[in-house]
Amino acid sequence: MSAALILLLSVCVVGTSFLSGIFGMAGGMILIGILLALFPVPEAMALHAITQMASNGWRALLWVRYVAWPAVAAYVLGCALALLAWSWARYVPSKPIALLLLGAAPFLVRLLPREVKPNPASVPQGVVYGSICMTLLLLTGVAGPLLDTYFLGGKLDRRQIVATKSMCQIVGHAVKLLYFSSLIDQSAAIDPSMALAAVAASMVGTSLARRVLERMTDAAYRTWAQRLITSIAGYYVVYGAYLLAVPLFVPPLLR
Repeated sequence: MSAALILLLSVCVVGTSFLSGIFGMAGGMILIGILLALFPVPEAMALHAITQMASNGWRALLWVRYVAWPAVAAYVLGCALALLAWSWARYVPSKPIALLLLGAAPFLVRLLPREVKPNPASVPQGVVYGSICMTLLLLTGVAGPLLDTYFLGGKLDRRQIVATKSMCQIVGHAVKLLYFSSLIDQSAAIDPSMALAAVAASMVGTSLARRVLERMTDAAYRTWAQRLITSIAGYYVVYGAYLLAVPLFVPPLLR
């Protein structure tokens, strides 16, 4: 891998980790889109897992006293159940399908009846969302939109949301790395220099975001978080639909 590409991706990781460091979300969605544009799906998923484990791990360490541990335990149980199922299936989606699944998830959650709206204080919901989020992680690379919507549905404050979601994401991305680096047939091979640069860049971006989060109010946090989820998810739905439509409507010579 060229030094220029490593530098470019490092800059992208700093920026997306800074965004995730503030909201605990959105940065991973943007980064996976960049990686899917540059690498095959298995390599993109594995590299994304490494960067997100580092970013979320550092963020969880910074805010560890705010972690809601019962929510983490329920989520991890759900992840384990999903891993058992997908380790048997070993399915790797096409890029358009991955993007469509990624973008559609938060919009589907908003259609749920009021009585089953997301609540991170509910252990049964934690298991269900853990299973679904782990499925999305293995199929699309991120579960951010769905997990963000889940945590925003409860009464946790902004620090608790960022801290608890980070702990959940560490587990989810670790499982994703295991899946794409060893369990599927077309396992990924990652350049060590790129992995090290990505880890360092993610820690820099996360550290820079801490002061911004401290100064933000809970009301502002929730407002901007919802806007980010809607904007990014909408983009991926449109982009995934476009990739599916091109082979159907555009002649091969014009692609």
